[in-house]
Amino acid sequence: MERSHPAVHPVAVPPQFDNQPPPNLRMKDLPGSPGTLGGLALRVGQFGFAIIAFGVMVAMTDFSTVTAFCYLVAAMVLQCLWSISLAMIDLYALLTRRSLRNSLLVGIFVVGDGVTSTLTLAAACATAGITVFIDNDLGECGPSHCAKYEAAAAMAFLSWVLIQLSFLFSFYLLATR
Repeated sequence: MERSHPAVHPVAVPPQFDNQPPPNLRMKDLPGSPGTLGGLALRVGQFGFAIIAFGVMVAMTDFSTVTAFCYLVAAMVLQCLWSISLAMIDLYALLTRRSLRNSLLVGIFVVGDGVTSTLTLAAACATAGITVFIDNDLGECGPSHCAKYEAAAAMAFLSWVLIQLSFLFSFYLLATR
């Protein structure tokens, strides 16, 4: 019976890069991308502004009489749930030193951020528009009601800015795959 003998093949010398990285390497992580400290800060900021807007609206006794205000409350609840769940995922990734660069996972982040971003912007704009209508056109705003409605709309706009940043960072990661 014949036995095979291992063949020895010469190994090539690795190429020299002259202290420059190969052309196909990308940056490690963008500061606000999922799974980074910046991404966690964006998620916590989104949650914070959304919970403040929600709290201001719920503290008003007559917010449920206007549909736009109810829409803002519903959008802020969705925003809070989305942001806090992704903040927990970011925190887990940071603690375990895992990367969240999976295309499917980043795609879910992009779609979720896009949907909640659109809903948050629409709710903030509707609330601001109705507040201006009640205050300026109808003149039926109580002494502190309009200021609270404006504060809730402002917090919703700030939450939208942060979720838009998260969306852009995640979309960039997905687009450069």
